[in-house]
Amino acid sequence: MHLGIDALVSNKFMPLHGTRIGLLTNISSCNARLEPTVTLFSQQKKCRLKALFAPEHGLFGALQDQVRARDYYDATKKVRVFSLYNKKFLSDISILRKIDVLVIDLQDIGTRYYTFLWSALLLIQMVALFKKSVLILDRPNPLNGMTVQGPVLEPEFLSFVGLYLIPIRHGMTVAELCNLINKEMKIGAEMKVIKMRGWSRRHYFDDTGLYWTVPSPNMPSFDTALVYPGMCLLEGTNVSEGRGTTRPFEIFGAPWISPTDLVNVLSRIKIPGASFRPTYFIPTFGKYKSKACGGAQLYVTNRNSFNAVTTSLHIIRAIRNLYPKKFRWRKPPYEFEKTKMPFDILVGNSWIRKAIEKNKTISSMKKNWQKDLMWFKKIRKKYLIYK
Repeated sequence: MHLGIDALVSNKFMPLHGTRIGLLTNISSCNARLEPTVTLFSQQKKCRLKALFAPEHGLFGALQDQVRARDYYDATKKVRVFSLYNKKFLSDISILRKIDVLVIDLQDIGTRYYTFLWSALLLIQMVALFKKSVLILDRPNPLNGMTVQGPVLEPEFLSFVGLYLIPIRHGMTVAELCNLINKEMKIGAEMKVIKMRGWSRRHYFDDTGLYWTVPSPNMPSFDTALVYPGMCLLEGTNVSEGRGTTRPFEIFGAPWISPTDLVNVLSRIKIPGASFRPTYFIPTFGKYKSKACGGAQLYVTNRNSFNAVTTSLHIIRAIRNLYPKKFRWRKPPYEFEKTKMPFDILVGNSWIRKAIEKNKTISSMKKNWQKDLMWFKKIRKKYLIYK
């Protein structure tokens, strides 16, 4: 397995010789030897690191979700770090005049609402206005590059958890997606990609031989990433998605849920590729902090048949039917969106929430989004780099 950063290092940074670099990354982006990309660039003499740009969770990936971060000067690396997760996306746009190339090396999670991709897109748009070039060091999609699942985002629900019309699980790498959006939105950025070697579209992360490096506090393992495309939808409800536990997104529940009752209902549904264990947990932060919650832990028993999006919709529908007087949809604001329902922003439309309220079947919802999903697959096919 040869990552984009590995190829650049082995080529002795040749494509960047004599240039001034702006680097969008965080410390989880490492080469195969676990050396962070940011360290490799700060030590490089053939090109000059002029600015660091950090996505949500900060340069060190330590900040919790939706925590704003300030710019600061890194005295060790002798470079200014600009937070792209703040009230103003980029505090000092003039820094883009001082770079020649924007280099992007980010570990995506293969899910539309993971914000790293959208930080990259917004920065690419700005860089294009300054006629600067973009170089993307590509990385694997941990959820493989074949499986595409969930509804396609509808235009009226664009937000920082989705700035282009893609499904929840997109089956593309960061470089493929950025190239697609750059072309389809006619952004006009001069973009080049340093490809991976040894990655096949069928590969999940644990097929790559790479070490999992935690990109954000609530993405501690590949197991988390596997369920995240669906279980993040619980953020749009008053059910805990397991933040504040050691198994976020795998564990879920609330103080008013009976674990046994919930698991009995979910087991009767016979959700493909999924099993559930009744459990109790006490979150250390987030929803129901310090309160005992009843719920379940989700286990993926067959990832080839498992659909995280429909699984989560089954879970939400089951909890709502079991506890109609307790279950609630989360109210705005959410991320940077002040008016729309958080669940709608995440799922990418309002009709799924309304269908759940009418107790429609999950299979009918899935059937309803297939036309848009086929549309995306057709566009996506033009931008796939790997076989």
